[in-house]
Amino acid sequence: MASTVVRRFCRLAPRLLTSVVSSGQQPPRNLGISTIRNNSTYRAAVLQDFGQDLVIQDFKRKKIKSGQVRVAVYSCGVNASDLLMMENKYDQVFKPPFVPGFEICGEVMELGEDVKSVAVGSRVIGISKENLGGFAEECVISEQDLWMVDHAVGFDSGAALVDTYATALIGLHRRAGVHEGSTVLITAAAGGLGLAAVDLASSVYKAKVIGVCGTEDKADLVRQKGAWAALKYNKKHIIAKVNEVTGGKGVDIIFDAVGGDVFNDCLSCVAHEGSVIVAGFASRVIPHIETSQLLPKAVSLIGLSLTHYRDADNNVYRQAVEDIIEMHEMGLIKPHISALFKLEDTKSAFAFMTERMSTGKVVLEIR
Repeated sequence: MASTVVRRFCRLAPRLLTSVVSSGQQPPRNLGISTIRNNSTYRAAVLQDFGQDLVIQDFKRKKIKSGQVRVAVYSCGVNASDLLMMENKYDQVFKPPFVPGFEICGEVMELGEDVKSVAVGSRVIGISKENLGGFAEECVISEQDLWMVDHAVGFDSGAALVDTYATALIGLHRRAGVHEGSTVLITAAAGGLGLAAVDLASSVYKAKVIGVCGTEDKADLVRQKGAWAALKYNKKHIIAKVNEVTGGKGVDIIFDAVGGDVFNDCLSCVAHEGSVIVAGFASRVIPHIETSQLLPKAVSLIGLSLTHYRDADNNVYRQAVEDIIEMHEMGLIKPHISALFKLEDTKSAFAFMTERMSTGKVVLEIR
């Protein structure tokens, strides 16, 4: 999808193609794998019933099936959807007891039959939204939900990368056609998905980005990530800034990860034949939209779900993740991690998020 963009930046911006430094110290790879394989049990954070805190338990390792891969999990992303699942508020219901967590980075321990794309010892990124299991020392995941990465990619960065960035890439590039010179308004710009969209739009596509967030401190972070302008949410200020940046024409693309009143307030900022991408919706509220808001400007309203692409167009899904990994390995993009927690501290990790202290991503360091 974005391979041509990456190759163009190889030629035009070699200074950007720096090695990605691992986040923190990593345990020796061979030592980690050999130690894990000698154990018959592993630790995991388990939800026994909806609304409860997670409990650390020992699990006995089960035999894997054809097409599956056993991964030693070193890091796992903590997402708002994990909390929704635990409170039984997510679109898909997982019956307790279950182990949350779907965005992992680790190393391959064991291969099921017919697995050909990875090998034992490979460093991998996985998105396990079908079976979860990421808040554990190891998990079993389908081969189609794994991607190999260079060993220079840190486990923490790997666990914070592909879910948000691949979602933003499909929305901005495939659906909205972002390009150099595009103007893009991004809401919740300091959150995981919003900051990924800012990074992609500004760093890779050289678009002019206006970020909207909750506080001035977060606005500083959004500007550091490449936004042309970033401001605390205020309808009048947003409209004034959009008019200033676009000469009164409105932005080409709105990338909205909030919904609710914010969606309606920002909708007036879109240009003629502009695109509005609906992704994430932290408010969990789909706003009521009058036709008078869409028809006069011929606005395109775009719904976006990475999980949907996994099932409906798997080639696009896998290519988007591969492109994101390539961009990261080349140093074009880098996820922002605001906090790291241990497996035993999942309660603190969720509190950090619900109290709106987080920016970018929160990660569990499991090994």
